[in-house]
Amino acid sequence: MAKPLTDQDKRKQISVRGLAGVENVADLKSNFNRHLHFTLAKDRNVATKRDYYFALANTVRDYLVGRWIRTQQHYYEKDPKRVYYLSLEFYIGRTLQNTMVNLALENACDEATYQLGLDMEELQDIEEDAGLGNGGLGRLAACFLDSMASLGLAAYGYGIRYEFGIFNQKIVGGWQVEEADDWLRYGNPWEKARPEYMRPVHFYGKVEYADDGVKWVDTQVVLALPYDTPVPGYRNNVVNTMRLWSAKAPCDFNLKDFNVGGYIQAVLDRNLAENISRVLYPNDNFFEGKELRLKQEYFVVAATLQDIIRRFKASKFGSTDFVRLDLAMIPDKVAIQLNDTHPALAIPELMRILVDIEKLTWEKAWDIVVRTCAYTNHTVLPEALERWPVDLFQKLLPRHLDIIYEINRRHLERITERYPGDFDRLRRMSLIEEGGGKKINMAHLCIVGSHAVNGVARIHSEIIKNTVFKDFYDVDPQKFQNKTNGITPRRWLVMCNPGLAEVIADRISEEYIRDLDQLKLLLNFVDDDAFIRDVAKVKQENKMKFAAYLEEYYKVKINPNSLFDVHVKRIHEYKRQLLNCLHIITLFNRMKKEPNKSWTPRTILIGGKAAPGYHTAKMIIKLITSIGDVVNNDPVVGDRLKVIFLENYRVTLAEKVIPASDLSEQISTAGTEASGTGNMKFMLNGALTIGTMDGANVEMAEEAGAENLFIFGMTVEDVEALDKKGYDAVSYYQRLPELRKAVDQISGGFFSADQPDLFKDLVNMLMCHDRFKVFADYEDYIVCQEKVSALYKNPKAWTKKVIANIAGCGKFSSDRTISQYATEIWGMEPSLEKIPAPDDPR
Repeated sequence: MAKPLTDQDKRKQISVRGLAGVENVADLKSNFNRHLHFTLAKDRNVATKRDYYFALANTVRDYLVGRWIRTQQHYYEKDPKRVYYLSLEFYIGRTLQNTMVNLALENACDEATYQLGLDMEELQDIEEDAGLGNGGLGRLAACFLDSMASLGLAAYGYGIRYEFGIFNQKIVGGWQVEEADDWLRYGNPWEKARPEYMRPVHFYGKVEYADDGVKWVDTQVVLALPYDTPVPGYRNNVVNTMRLWSAKAPCDFNLKDFNVGGYIQAVLDRNLAENISRVLYPNDNFFEGKELRLKQEYFVVAATLQDIIRRFKASKFGSTDFVRLDLAMIPDKVAIQLNDTHPALAIPELMRILVDIEKLTWEKAWDIVVRTCAYTNHTVLPEALERWPVDLFQKLLPRHLDIIYEINRRHLERITERYPGDFDRLRRMSLIEEGGGKKINMAHLCIVGSHAVNGVARIHSEIIKNTVFKDFYDVDPQKFQNKTNGITPRRWLVMCNPGLAEVIADRISEEYIRDLDQLKLLLNFVDDDAFIRDVAKVKQENKMKFAAYLEEYYKVKINPNSLFDVHVKRIHEYKRQLLNCLHIITLFNRMKKEPNKSWTPRTILIGGKAAPGYHTAKMIIKLITSIGDVVNNDPVVGDRLKVIFLENYRVTLAEKVIPASDLSEQISTAGTEASGTGNMKFMLNGALTIGTMDGANVEMAEEAGAENLFIFGMTVEDVEALDKKGYDAVSYYQRLPELRKAVDQISGGFFSADQPDLFKDLVNMLMCHDRFKVFADYEDYIVCQEKVSALYKNPKAWTKKVIANIAGCGKFSSDRTISQYATEIWGMEPSLEKIPAPDDPR
């Protein structure tokens, strides 16, 4: 049974959390009381926990604003090149603790709240997650913002302020049920509306060609209202901006064509325009071609580009006079990074601005666009690639369709010159796909309109060049690069695992937080008994804490001495949660068969959301919960095997479970997971990885030594060979008795006694049309899991591998990733220098 932490345990001063100076604490207390009284108009006698959270958030925010203003002044005076990171998703999570970490205020705030009779952890728990993303892609954007600020880059994140983020997941009777995520219900203390920078965005209408150029007329206008959130760098006094756009109807919306008696309806219809920023589409790695989604994609792009051009023209701080008129300089002052194809419309939109409004020639405009834009590809799964119907474009964005046709005409002309008569190549490379209704291939548009195209792990970048985009690589090899993903060590170590951060700092100083490569110095301690003990102790404490959390919130008791085997990520066939299920059933069957053997006890934790329309993924969740119902109530296995489905997996839950994990499951079919970033978070937090040679796992094995990971299964080459030969699932089913038994139990109702054929579709998929070849890796996975169990019985040997893994994490800092984007794509120089704090003389 996990012991609850005492007040003293919680409050032990941790050096990586900054110094709690006396003046600091006194200032914080007086500012806290001031906000409680004046900002929130509350007396201590009637204030609620939420009031205290808002008072603390506003107090911490005060330390940001001076730095924020000064950073922006600094940029206007120095006029550096600026990078604009365009993304439809920013999966931020909570902001309070991250801000305290980056401003070195954590100990001081802890002491101040303690002296005020409050518990800071309790207050932190009141903050809602900003869940404006689905998974890896959105969380990557958030890590990148942290690194860009920490490296002193003049960077801006641009996206949409969704009123409703990723749904909250409830598990009811073992099934996923979605609930709207009303995250703004109580207000958001971290954002500042900027109505003075509101911008019009146009939709529909028609195109008119005249002697003085092209006009897009009779459009419907929606206003884009920006909300700014400060993004602090790590202890360098830099505070950048994330600007999220919210949709507003104009005052005259639907009132221009005055209908008698239609006034009330016209005002009610404002909702239609404002629906653009209402809700995040909850699909991960899947394209859903809905009109509202295309509106969202154009909305963020059109508003952002107006902002970029305005800022480019006005170079001095606070000036609204346009002083820079030579648009040919845009590529020297502006870099635009497209996070996947979702903001691809930036390419035709920038062309529209330069040609139609600024009256540049096509050639001059195109040169500017290509030198400014760069594209990051995040997936090779065909169902995830965006292909928009031409008819929808014609209706919604007629001018952009014209521009895309002209881009395509010139692009195909160039290909024809190089490959005369190769009509199949023209068909493959066209931006317009024919057959079954014309569609625009957004990835092709991005490649043609960008000077750099990158994948997100070495193996993924090679796959792109050799398969999906091979034709484009043949023509423009210089465009293609790799930028292996990374994670911010601030949130994903210092903030979520202060105990481990401290044990590391005790040995190699705090410098590694800024320069994660220094973790390799830990190799000097891989045989140091005291260090091995410290690392194991921190892990055990984290496991106790997480066990207590599970007991409180999920009412389940788990054995903190068991191996915590964790598989958390979006539910998707390619991520192969079903392979994990087959291992659980096999382990269960073996325990039942030999109950007196000394089994390594395991707690298997699986979590993640399924897209609401993804039937198979929802069935996978039901299977996991059904297996848990059987396994967890079997008296023979007892507490040697438990299966828990972690409800509502999100950033904040990841911050709790990852530091407590022993084993990280990264088991996608080789060639399907572009990179993965959860894999890096587990590695940095002292879990060992069981995984395939896919995504960044390949580079993790290279950095830490393959002998320090549990690598199993087919390689990309093996998968290709099996595809050539033809994957026959039934042959594995017939050859492997334990697999056959597990599959028969699923299909025969062993885990669904009341509905024996509940999982027949799932089994039919596995047997007849499994694109991800679960059975082909089953045997090797089971053997590999036996090695895991054996090693876990030897805690010292296990922990030595953990240390080797942590020491190999340096490459996987998003600071390294962003430094490479800056120098190799954006033409910018990262810097670790501090800028003066607001109270320093300038």
